[in-house]
Amino acid sequence: MATVGPTTTFGSSLSDAAQRGADLHEPGIQGRTVSPAGLAPFGLRRSAGHIACKRLLDIGIALTLLLLLMPLMLFVALLIKLDSPGSIFFIQRRTGRGNRTFRILKFRTMTVREDGGTVVQATSGDARVTRAGAFLRRTSIDELPQLLNVLLGHMSLVGPRPHALAHDAYYACHIAEYGQRFSVRPGLTGLAQVSGLRGEVHTLQCMRERISADLDYIERWSLTLDIKVMFRTIALLGRDDQAY
Repeated sequence: MATVGPTTTFGSSLSDAAQRGADLHEPGIQGRTVSPAGLAPFGLRRSAGHIACKRLLDIGIALTLLLLLMPLMLFVALLIKLDSPGSIFFIQRRTGRGNRTFRILKFRTMTVREDGGTVVQATSGDARVTRAGAFLRRTSIDELPQLLNVLLGHMSLVGPRPHALAHDAYYACHIAEYGQRFSVRPGLTGLAQVSGLRGEVHTLQCMRERISADLDYIERWSLTLDIKVMFRTIALLGRDDQAY
């Protein structure tokens, strides 16, 4: 298993994976750098109307999905309790917009609840994943509680996926542009995830490619792009080899 910190182990790269998201890219201004400390993509280049529309879209879809999927979520909660001892939810600190920390919600899929200076990344065939957890992770059902994070304003439906604080600390020291992703709300799904850049990070280059996709989303953001990413996410449910 790979750990984040001085003992991080890396393997092969996903160098060609970003090409799979090329058809989702919207025309935009090329070569512009986003300020890590500011909110340039939405604060300067986008009008208040654009920002409000994105937030209204988040609230409307998140609330609708919560109501429609409530029976499924109650069934999953019961399944988790019957499958293994422990809590129903996995709660972990993540970094959100403006470097503010929030607590992300997931259905628990593992026997551990790491949230410290060292967080061991999930790997294919990970022994810590429960029987029910394997199915939940494969289908991404474990992510459904994050709809509450969206309603609370911690997250957006689409944006850079948030990482554990230990991972943020590590990669911020190795990737100069890493902090730029905090200029927007993190997402339940993102351009990187539907471009084949999801799952275990084998090398530092893998993370660089993921961050590149995140910054590309920030640079090119539009409601149309958000909707395209959502539909691509739905199409990948249960079929993504990187979901484990």
